[in-house]
Amino acid sequence: MQKLDGKSLDIVSENVEKLKELFPEVFAEGKIDFTKLQEELGEFTDKENERYNFTWNGKQEAKRIAQTPSTGTLRPCKEESKNWDTTQNLYIEGDNLEVLKLLQKSYHKKVKMIYIDPPYNTGKDFVYKDNFRDNIKNYMEQTGQIDSDGNRLSTNSDTNGRYHSDWLSMMYPRLKLARNLLKDDGVIFISIDDNEVANLRKLCDEIFGEDNFVAEFVWQKASGNQNDNKYIAISHEYILCYAKSKNIFSAYNLPPTKDMLKIYNLDDEYLETRGKYYLRNLNDFSIGDRPGLHYDIKCPDGIMLNGKIHQWRCDINRFEWRLSKNRIVFEKNANKEWEVFYKQYINETKEQIITDKNGNILSCGKTPDSMLIKVASTGDGTKDIKNIFNKTNPFSYPKPIKLINHLQKIALKNDDIVLDFFSGSATTAHSTIDYNSKEDNRNIKYIMVQLPEQIDNKDFPTICEIGKERIRRAGDKIIADNPDKDLSNLDIGFKVYKLDSSNIKEWDSDFDNLETNLLDAVDNIKSDRTSEDLLYEILLKYGLDLTLPIEELTIEGKTVYNIGYGTLVVCLDDNITITVVEAIAEFIKEQVVYDEEKKKRHARVVFKDKSFADTNVKTNAIQVLKQFDIDEVVSV
Repeated sequence: MQKLDGKSLDIVSENVEKLKELFPEVFAEGKIDFTKLQEELGEFTDKENERYNFTWNGKQEAKRIAQTPSTGTLRPCKEESKNWDTTQNLYIEGDNLEVLKLLQKSYHKKVKMIYIDPPYNTGKDFVYKDNFRDNIKNYMEQTGQIDSDGNRLSTNSDTNGRYHSDWLSMMYPRLKLARNLLKDDGVIFISIDDNEVANLRKLCDEIFGEDNFVAEFVWQKASGNQNDNKYIAISHEYILCYAKSKNIFSAYNLPPTKDMLKIYNLDDEYLETRGKYYLRNLNDFSIGDRPGLHYDIKCPDGIMLNGKIHQWRCDINRFEWRLSKNRIVFEKNANKEWEVFYKQYINETKEQIITDKNGNILSCGKTPDSMLIKVASTGDGTKDIKNIFNKTNPFSYPKPIKLINHLQKIALKNDDIVLDFFSGSATTAHSTIDYNSKEDNRNIKYIMVQLPEQIDNKDFPTICEIGKERIRRAGDKIIADNPDKDLSNLDIGFKVYKLDSSNIKEWDSDFDNLETNLLDAVDNIKSDRTSEDLLYEILLKYGLDLTLPIEELTIEGKTVYNIGYGTLVVCLDDNITITVVEAIAEFIKEQVVYDEEKKKRHARVVFKDKSFADTNVKTNAIQVLKQFDIDEVVSV
């Protein structure tokens, strides 16, 4: 009987197999000849020792941490959830590094947008202390805010000799794993301030690729009169934006601001698609002389504008294209002389993201003003959370809902998933509910991940308690504030999962002898774990969505979980007999269509390894299920 592996997705093995498919010639006795690989890629060894490189003390270990599978699990917590049976949203308590590893199978290439507001490394921020050997144990210590020697894990002091290195080592594996979860047309937004923006830009260039850099937005978080710096008032932060693949990333035009609308006051027959427009003079006086911009233009009455006198804003090919598309306007000035203008449409302005007809990004503007975001301030973020918590503020400097909404308008369409793995007070979850409430059928789903960091608050002892309570109240308030709107389909619920060590004893012991330990175990399930705990660990290992509906059945007196209409059937009860196995097989036969080509049913059956009545039943169970053309039988 096949054994279920207790590890999350082994990224290294997956990458090696993909490499074998592309370049089989670079493998010798199962090992990669990296010199040959470089040559296959057209790269030959440099004779010079010096080359451009971005590195820091600890980078190699950070890479290893990203590639090490997790042996932890996510345990369901129904009592802290809301609308468990119907919601498609997730709130996960745990170290985001381990959680991201555990989500690699279930949410690979499924997330459309990631927004994170990580520690800014100001010298006062808590920075996650990762442990290469056993990060689950490290997490248990971390949630108590002490290490194994009783030392507090609170801040990354700027007097630390590895101040920047520690922060980069913390961010690298998390961003590396997060990229795997993005859809091919997905996008990530990262809030940051002056302390690490330069290093973060380099880090993202390496992980996402320089070619996939979209924009460095400047968010004006205050009016400019804040005295929060001894040299100059700081009124801004940055939001870095990278696409998974810029070639196919679909950015959506943002609605015009009031100031823009004042300018764009003309319209034509293209109003619906191009929006309003204003006229820009085609004659260009702002740049030096360029031969390619000198050419004659024929006016409506046949008069030729001399190209030797005029230098135009575009070359002749661009002009002729504009003329053919009714984008050129000829008008006479006060001196009865012809002037040539082109129509600048609001949907194509450099003051916002420009996309082509397929939604592909073309430009994010050329001036600093085009990247400035003024939609909300830190004060608005405080007001947002105070409105939820009865005029009190349990969380410092939360991001405003309008800011996240602004980013969601750029990145999201209906039924997308947004992930925030530094979720803090859960502004992203709150903004997602708000975003969905403003238009029918959006159905954006969220995944929040937050370390249950302890804080000094008697009502909410951890940040997670603030986040969960905020989401509970936010959904109810949005519905209460819109009594005339049908929000019956608005998903205001969330499923809570908590990071923990595996439910299987041996998965926590000797990783090198994992299979042997499992086979030798007498009772390999931890005594304090429930069948549901084990069930959701199985879902993670199989890479199934944690919000999938699960039907709980009783077959021959045993509890059976039906996932995906019979494609996965799990029975974790004890004393399983052949009668029970046959009944489960009959159930699957009714549920799953027989594949004539492959001569089997695409179904998996999972039992506990020690749940069979005796060894004969265990052996015969495989044969019984094969008779029903079910050939994937797994034990845990």
